[in-house]
Amino acid sequence: MGLALAPDRVRTDALELALYERDASMLTGEASVVCFPTTTAEVSAAARVCRDHARPFVPRGSGTGLAGGATPLGKVPPVVIVTTKMNKILEIDPDQRLAWVEPGVLNLDLSRAVAHLGLHFAPDPSSQQSCSVGGNVANNSGGPHCLLYGVTSAHVLAMEVVLPDGTVALIGGIDPDPDGLDLRGAFVGSEGTMGIATRIAVRLTPLPPCVATLLADFSTIHEAAAAVTGVIAAGIIPAALEMMDATIVGVVEAYVHAGFPTDAAAVLLVEVDGLRSGVDACTSEVEAILNSHGAREVRVAADAAERAGWWKGRKSAFGAIARIAPNYYLHDCVVPRTRLVDVLDEVGRIASSRDLVLGNVFHAGDGNLHPLIVFDRRVPGVLDKVHDAGQKIIECCVAAGGSLSGEHGIGIEKRDAMNLVFTEADLEAQKWLRDAFDPDGRCNPEKILPLGGSRCGDVAAVPPGAWV
Repeated sequence: MGLALAPDRVRTDALELALYERDASMLTGEASVVCFPTTTAEVSAAARVCRDHARPFVPRGSGTGLAGGATPLGKVPPVVIVTTKMNKILEIDPDQRLAWVEPGVLNLDLSRAVAHLGLHFAPDPSSQQSCSVGGNVANNSGGPHCLLYGVTSAHVLAMEVVLPDGTVALIGGIDPDPDGLDLRGAFVGSEGTMGIATRIAVRLTPLPPCVATLLADFSTIHEAAAAVTGVIAAGIIPAALEMMDATIVGVVEAYVHAGFPTDAAAVLLVEVDGLRSGVDACTSEVEAILNSHGAREVRVAADAAERAGWWKGRKSAFGAIARIAPNYYLHDCVVPRTRLVDVLDEVGRIASSRDLVLGNVFHAGDGNLHPLIVFDRRVPGVLDKVHDAGQKIIECCVAAGGSLSGEHGIGIEKRDAMNLVFTEADLEAQKWLRDAFDPDGRCNPEKILPLGGSRCGDVAAVPPGAWV
């Protein structure tokens, strides 16, 4: 029998295994082996080895996930199958506006590769310089521009996938209406629990002929939130509508020097795109709405350089927060836009009552909140307070009529909160779907489905010390 992978692409050294015991979340696990396939055949071979030895496995892309989806958990330490070496753009069809890519292609690299054709890959997470398309598929990632263009599921047409038993299958299709069940829709967002995508057909979106970006600052978060509601209520769906509070604005401006007003309580970043005449009219209307809701100043980016600087500031927020403390815990709940003010007030109370520093930077247009708790994990007892605050934030958002996640996924972080949103029957239906792909429960075990509502009912909860 030949080797499934060359020895130089299999790691068992303790130090190297430690590098893959977690993703970008605060949860750790334990890997038994880490392997780096370069082809679909090698991914299939690795999955078959795991099957033959009754070993669970965890798919992993760039490791930028924030909910523990790529953290290796299991009764037996799992094999981690890393797809970062599968990083080729296989085919670009500008006429059909699609591309076939391997899962390790970086999000931003794909857009750069097709920019000369006047196209781009629309999903744009803040980590787009480092996150992979395969990871975007796993988490159904969004980004600032998903308000208008939609999340990853709207941009994936078909996938070649390796199922948990090593079988290779093609799901979805590039035809307008592929035959059969929409297994593509089921697989996107399954967080690696149904298999590993090894080739992905993605939809490419034309670059807009004209873009206008507005920056508005406000004396209170309440006014900024009301302005968000005012823009949407006017029937305007901007390409992006982002909010940053004073904490975030301060650290971002000190880091990027983008020209953000550091004395503002909140800043809105609004972008509209399309044909020149429509963009001009929409820009004027948005500016009037922002002013009518108390904006102190509304600026329109003078050129592409200023626009890029503003967006660099917005997308650098999570890194810039290190100017306050070395660690952060970022949440990802969604609330109705009409409840933004109430929820932000409550989230602030949750943090302050535990003496925690919190900043808010989020996709205001669709109510996708990203409360960001900043802390130093070396301080005794702080992790318990952070974990407790995170749980209360989840409960607050759900009580306001929201959902658990907008784009980061459930993973481990929100696994045991699923019953706050879903009934027992709902969870059982999700279990049946997962069982159809993975009847043995070996593919990314102990993720998404809560302990009382899945086949994982006999596993232990997140172990003490798992929060790093």
